[in-house]
This record gives sequence, C-alpha cells and structure tokens, in this order.
Amino acid sequence: MSAHDSEPAMRHIFLLASWILLLTIPAEASPIFLDIGSPLPAGMPFSAAVQQGDVLYLSGQLGVLPGTLTLPEGGIRAQARQAILNIESVLQANGRSLHDLIRCAVILADIGEWPIFNEVWQSMLQQPYPARSAFGVTGLALGGRVEIECTASAK
Repeated sequence: MSAHDSEPAMRHIFLLASWILLLTIPAEASPIFLDIGSPLPAGMPFSAAVQQGDVLYLSGQLGVLPGTLTLPEGGIRAQARQAILNIESVLQANGRSLHDLIRCAVILADIGEWPIFNEVWQSMLQQPYPARSAFGVTGLALGGRVEIECTASAK
C-alpha cells in the first residue's frame, strides 16, 4: 500500500477523531433566569439577573427602597447608595458579592452629579474597582437620579 492509498483511511480516522472530540466538549449551558434577591416588588417584567456560563448579568438597579417602587429622600447621594445596596442584594442572593463585579454602567439623570456618585461609589466598594462607564440621560424610570447596570463573575 502506497502513501497515496492511505490518504482516504487517514481522512476517515481524522473525521472520526474530530467527531469524538466534538462530542466530549460540553455545550454552552442555557441561560439561567434568576429572580431571587430583587429589591423590586414581585411581578416586574424582567429577571433580577441572568447567568450564562461563568457570567452573571444583573438588571439595572435604581435606588428604590426594597420591596417598593419608592426612591429614598436625599437625591443622588441616597439613591446611589441604595442602588449599590440593591446590587449587593441580588449578588448575595445568588452567592456572589460586590467583589465579583466585573463591569458596571452608571446612568445618571444629570452628568453633573458624577462627582457625588463617585464619592458614594468609593465609600461602598473596594479596590480593585470593576471597569465602569458613566453617562447622562434625559430621564430615568420613577424619576430616579441614577441607575446602575452590572456584570459579575458567577464562578
């Protein structure tokens, strides 16, 4: 048998080995929709978080008081603090903590309040801080001053 004659056999062995390898690689897990730890009243039309593999995607959190749609008095400072506590609540209910945050987007009703938000952020989180962006918008749900949307490690 010449080397040329063994090419089809080698091709079949390669294809068989490829299929065996593909069968041993686990398929990406389906997303897991999590509603535990949400500070919002039951029945809101979104999940508190969704886990996909090793990543936990949290819904944006306003600074509402737990179990209500009421914002605390005290403006940006009080709402930023409560929003971070709400994030922590969702994380803790799902076995994670603020230390597991990877990235956050901070949405402010007034970008001029960014320095005040940063003061609150630094008082409640420890270094190393997650990656973060911030931007101002013309309005937030419930008349809020801030909403924070985060991604965290789920492993």
